[in-house]
Parts: sequence; structure tokens; C-alpha cells
Amino acid sequence: MHVQEWLETVPAVAVYALVGVVIGLESLGIPLPGEIILVSSALLASQHGEIDPVVLGASATGGAIIGDSIGYAIGRKGGRPLLAWLGNKFPKHFSEGHIATAERSFEKWGMWAVFFGRFVALLRIFAGPLAGVLHMPYWKFLIANVLGGIVWAGGTTAVIYYVGIVAESWLKRFSWLGLVAAVLVGLTSMLVIKRKAKKAQETQQAQPVAAAE
Repeated sequence: MHVQEWLETVPAVAVYALVGVVIGLESLGIPLPGEIILVSSALLASQHGEIDPVVLGASATGGAIIGDSIGYAIGRKGGRPLLAWLGNKFPKHFSEGHIATAERSFEKWGMWAVFFGRFVALLRIFAGPLAGVLHMPYWKFLIANVLGGIVWAGGTTAVIYYVGIVAESWLKRFSWLGLVAAVLVGLTSMLVIKRKAKKAQETQQAQPVAAAE
């Protein structure tokens, strides 16, 4: 079943909780489809009034910030052995190459890697734990974490919600335009056929007269 179709079958409270938990676990360092869940939920909110986009955005933002903070604490305590353990458990996401790429990003951008990491699927999983492993000062991490969570989670919710509303409105107008166009095409075709039939009938009637003369 498609994610959005499944979300339609559960209450709004469950959608808020699911979005917060999935994004929180993803931010903590567990590879989950947080972005897919968030986008699907925001689209659903634009089509159904039961889901409040503000509450949805707040749930996503809260999950992102809390999950990243827990990931930071775990990374700070677990250190590099934690990355090695994650590499064994999730080799596709925590391979040595991916970890090295993420480390270079942190060395180059510092706290901005945490902020912009929100918008990159791979870094979104790494940001919290890796910031802890690299002993980034917590105040820097916290600022980047909160700002990144608000902009990514809240911004994504708002953009997808309004895009969904505009798209639905456009599709409704398009359906009316399509109906009007179909009626006009049908009437035009009928008039053309009727005119051709009348002309053919007049031609047939004129032929006997011409033959009699």
C-alpha cells in the first residue's frame, strides 16, 4: 500500500506521532524514510482538514531536534567504536566511505554541517551521532540543530502543504476546463457533421433535377 493511502486510514493524532517518531529515530541515526513520511503527511494535510499542518510541522520539528540531540549524546559517549558498530549493522549507510565524507563535511563546515545536513538524506542520519563523536561544542550543535530542525521540518511541511492546495485547486479548475472543452468539441463536431449531411442531401436532391433536364 502507498504511504499516503496508509496514512489516510489512521487518526490525525497517530499521524502526528508517527511523523515525530520516524523523523526522531532517523535523526538519532537509524536509517528510516523520514522525509517520505513527512512529505506524504503534508500532502495529506492539504487534502483533508482533519490534519492540522501547524501541528504536523511542530511534530516533525520536535522529532528532528530531540532525535538529533539524543544522537549527539550517544555519539559523544560511544565514540568511534559506535561508528564501527553502526557500520556492521548498517553497511549501506554507515560505510567507511560515507563516514569519511561526513567527517570531511564537518571539518570544513563545522556547525553548518549540522544545519545543512538536514537537507541531505545521508547527513541527516549522521549529523547528531557524528557531531557527538567529533566532540563538537554542544552550544554550537544545539543552535545548528534547532535552526536546522525548524527550517527543514517546518519549511518542508509548509511548502508541500501549500503546493498540495495549489495543485488540488488547479486540478479542479482543469477538470472544469476539460468538461467545457469536451462540450464545445462535441457541439462543434455535431454542427460540422450536420452541415455536411445537409450539404450532401442538397447535392443528392440536385442530381435528379440535373438529370431530368
